[in-house]
Amino acid sequence: MTDSAADSSPSRPWAPVVSFPHSVDGTRTEVISFDSPEQMVQSLGTHDEALRFVEASYPTLNFHVRGNELSISGPEADVPRIMRLFEEVRGLVERRTTVTPAVLEQLVTMLHAQPAASAVDVLTYNILSSRGRTIRPKTLNQKNYVDAIDANTVVFGIGPAGTGKTYLAMAKAVQALQQKEVNRIILTRPAVEAGERLGFLPGTLSDKIDPYLRPLYDALHEMMDPESIPRLMAAGTIEVAPLAYMRGRTLNDAFIILDEAQNTTPEQMKMFLTRLGFGSKMVVTGDVTQVDLPAGASSGLRIVEQILTGIDDVHFSILDAADVVRHKLVGDIVRAYSRWDDTQRLHSSSGGGRNNSGFTDNAHTRNGRA
Repeated sequence: MTDSAADSSPSRPWAPVVSFPHSVDGTRTEVISFDSPEQMVQSLGTHDEALRFVEASYPTLNFHVRGNELSISGPEADVPRIMRLFEEVRGLVERRTTVTPAVLEQLVTMLHAQPAASAVDVLTYNILSSRGRTIRPKTLNQKNYVDAIDANTVVFGIGPAGTGKTYLAMAKAVQALQQKEVNRIILTRPAVEAGERLGFLPGTLSDKIDPYLRPLYDALHEMMDPESIPRLMAAGTIEVAPLAYMRGRTLNDAFIILDEAQNTTPEQMKMFLTRLGFGSKMVVTGDVTQVDLPAGASSGLRIVEQILTGIDDVHFSILDAADVVRHKLVGDIVRAYSRWDDTQRLHSSSGGGRNNSGFTDNAHTRNGRA
């Protein structure tokens, strides 16, 4: 680093080295000098694939690579954002995180939403390493959600499909079991029909219920050695069961996850929460926009925040479309449905009893699953 760069950022040794910055007629130019060709490749991506993503994301800026230097020119208001972006990229490289277009997309999204947040701290926070892959939060809200699970006994993760609310809770449960913070993991879901009646489905009771629990099994298989799961389940160390099976129990020294909690009634939610025993932790996840309860039935997840507000050691984490980490189109779909729902609520509040499609609002919620 040059002496001037070191003086300007003494507490961040990986901050970009900036040479001869200047502004002319509203256009600003900055030059980032990398310490070595290796650091430059790691920061810009193989064959500059990461740099090409940045170029596409900021079309008002011009980028030129020469030797170990990257020159950035463009509107005076935009160039500092790119300098901040590459500051975070340097931090990722320092912590041996591979910089890919997908990682950069997460960085850009986070810096737009929370300019003051440290994206490096989010993207390098490892929860669990399993089968050659590392599970970590990918957005600031996800990191806050994970931190809340560490800090509180009961946590509600509420958000649309694809925001990682169940997956991250599962990772924390497996981590707690491996670190011997709990003796067992209990995973549960309400077995609520989504368009089909259980009684009419073929097979035994177990055959009928298993499809509702399959997503939980799938997540377990991604986080643990698949050969160990049957043994742990036979020993009672891992239990996957319908919510109805929780009634009458006290769950001590356990990490308990209630998934799809929007399909609980208020009575079922109360029953579940009062199962909490000593040395246990609970995470309740759900999406209040996808309720499959019969028409007229209230969702326990929709009203529980009103009931538990002000109680210590209970935390509500809200995730939204910006936290969707599935295909980019999933986030767009979630936003579109949210806008449509807002329009329908506005129409209903103005006196329309039904939405434009002819369904009541409750019926649409049940049939419009993303």
